[in-house]
Amino acid sequence: MANFSIADLKMLREQLGTGMADTKAALVEADGDIEKATEILRLKGAKGNAKRADRSTSEGLVVSREVAGAATLIELACETDFVAKNQKFIDLADKVADAVSAASASTVDEGLAADADGKTVGDAISEQAATIGEKIELRRVVRVEGENFAVYLHRTSKDLPPQIGVAVAYTGDDAETARAIAQHIAMFDPSYLNVDDVPADVLDKEREIVTEISRNEGKPEAALPKIIEGRLGGFLKQVVLVEQAYARDSKVQVKKVLEDAGLTVTGFARIKVGA
Repeated sequence: MANFSIADLKMLREQLGTGMADTKAALVEADGDIEKATEILRLKGAKGNAKRADRSTSEGLVVSREVAGAATLIELACETDFVAKNQKFIDLADKVADAVSAASASTVDEGLAADADGKTVGDAISEQAATIGEKIELRRVVRVEGENFAVYLHRTSKDLPPQIGVAVAYTGDDAETARAIAQHIAMFDPSYLNVDDVPADVLDKEREIVTEISRNEGKPEAALPKIIEGRLGGFLKQVVLVEQAYARDSKVQVKKVLEDAGLTVTGFARIKVGA
């Protein structure tokens, strides 16, 4: 019989975030030697990283960091919600966010190359994936530059870490309203800040779609231009932040809320895990 207790098994699982069966097997192989069992689990995990490469990572969390002149959001992804709420995974996400922010990274590649206590973020993630036994990846890095920031992290489930993150850069003094705008963005997911930010090809494609829809509905040809422009306006109210109806009062547009608060949004970013 292996020389280890239930307490040893529990302690090692909590320390490494490994599964029950794998942890028990390692302790049996190591004859109860915790240090040796840890080594076995780490080596086994490292060998399994390549096998996990094609697995999907639909769970995870969003972490934010703010420094002078910039706010950074990262999405660290994993395979299961069990790992997403594991403290080892959460600690790794914090470490990654610190490194990515300190390096002023704005892309995943830059983030993976950032220094994290003497090793790259990519290596730190690989080591933790080997220990935990799941595929872990830095899926997204976004950096918003500006004067002031409102950051909002939303939990889609009370027993999971934040899975939606928003960073809003703004000028003005009304921090409370700025945070409310960040919450609005979390809920309504605008794609663009202003109408002028919508690419011409996106507008052209939407115009093509609503034109076909209107014709298929048998609308009079003479009335089509007005109908099409009206539907394009409806589209812009869906995808442009300042044109959207405000989450807290649907009778008011976001641009009116900003105007009344003396705020100007200069940029924003939104991340949702798995989206």
